[in-house]
Amino acid sequence: MKFFKKYIFPGLYGLLIYFTIRLLHDLAVDTQFWKRDLALNIFEILCSILLGYLSIGIFEALFRFYDKRWSHHLNYRGILRELLVLVAANLLLAYLILIPMAAFTDDGLSWGDVADLTMIPTLYALIYYGIARSRSWLKAYVDNKMLLEKITNEHLETELKFLKAQYHPHFLFNALNTIYFQMDEDLPGAKRSIEQFSELLRYQLYDQQQQVPVLLEIDYLQSFVELQKIRSTDKLQLQIAFDPQLNTQLVYPLLFLPLVENAFKFIGGDYQMLIDARIKEDGILFRVENSLPFVSPGKTETGGIGLENLKRRLNLLYPGRHSLKLFRENNQFKVVLKLEYER
Repeated sequence: MKFFKKYIFPGLYGLLIYFTIRLLHDLAVDTQFWKRDLALNIFEILCSILLGYLSIGIFEALFRFYDKRWSHHLNYRGILRELLVLVAANLLLAYLILIPMAAFTDDGLSWGDVADLTMIPTLYALIYYGIARSRSWLKAYVDNKMLLEKITNEHLETELKFLKAQYHPHFLFNALNTIYFQMDEDLPGAKRSIEQFSELLRYQLYDQQQQVPVLLEIDYLQSFVELQKIRSTDKLQLQIAFDPQLNTQLVYPLLFLPLVENAFKFIGGDYQMLIDARIKEDGILFRVENSLPFVSPGKTETGGIGLENLKRRLNLLYPGRHSLKLFRENNQFKVVLKLEYER
């Protein structure tokens, strides 16, 4: 293909210009060019082929020049400048090759000949320019879109890692604090808690961008709940219900944890808590409810930076494919999260 474009196409381009000019001229004067002297026709054909090679060579050199200088600044002004230079180069070649050729053949040069010999090569030059540049512009557009998408993805990945990192200090503090006080009362239990804690920590180090089966998330939540129950009051009334159909559906990790962690943090009053996850037709429904302390509603906290981070992560990971509702009802704080999982 490169050989054809470099060595064959320019000659065909020149022949196309020649036969178009000859066709228009012969129709106008009612003659047939094949009845002319063969040497004259060969001379004109050779001149036209020379024009083709020079034109394509100059056009390609012009394209390379502008690609190097303005490859990142594609605009209408740059296109117009490039187009004007191309037309000027094309007219210059026509006046250097075609006009003198016509002046010394047949009955000399007329104004009609000048119009044909300048306008037809210019028309084909514009067509060639449009085809050649549209391909490069399309490639530049696609490359720019891919670069923009890459930059956007890198930005989102950085933000997600930052949001994930903010979970760790709070999680570490609570877990270590629990184990610290447990060591004074139940050393074997503290050892088991350390094992649970290490498993939880290992899971949190997974790549935030990789989806995992929801069953792994459920196992993680159950381990987290067991660790939290150690430091919770005996008044805790905990109900957990996980749909057995939750198995291989893919979700992004650590999206349910902030809701459960928030419930343990702000639970009070009757110390009732519900953790429920089930399959729905349009996705996974995750629900957490916890009772609130018996104080004035305006003085009760129900969330923090963890929930704000969760909202941002959901917007990044499930844009338009999730819903998160947080509300108070009868001294209960309720959260309902719905995710469209990968099928």
